[in-house]
Amino acid sequence: LAVTSADAETDGMKIRIRMNGNEVTATLIDNATSRDFASLLPLTLKLEDYGETEKIGYLPRKLSTEGAPPGSDPSVGDVSYYAPWGNLAIFRRDFRYSSGLIKLGKVDTGMEALNVPGSVKVTIDLIR
Repeated sequence: LAVTSADAETDGMKIRIRMNGNEVTATLIDNATSRDFASLLPLTLKLEDYGETEKIGYLPRKLSTEGAPPGSDPSVGDVSYYAPWGNLAIFRRDFRYSSGLIKLGKVDTGMEALNVPGSVKVTIDLIR
């Protein structure tokens, strides 16, 4: 599989996800879906466990999927958007290729803060 420019994560926007006194930082890749997600920030969401694989939270509206690949193969730390359900997903475990899953970015630091059972209220904002 060829590496595309969508995989280049060097000059993406940085986001901060705060919960229970902990902070997770992530870098967004530059695509239409990530830019649309960033336009919603700051945002408060409830993230819930989904299949012990990811934390998911429903966004206030569906995001643009313009130019997005048909799906992606998520790994630990991937910040993604699942277009069919309109939810944000942060992967705690590797998972199989999923149709409709669009990678938004990757967790840089603090991933362990997401390894908690149950739901967690988070605030996500851009780091300026």
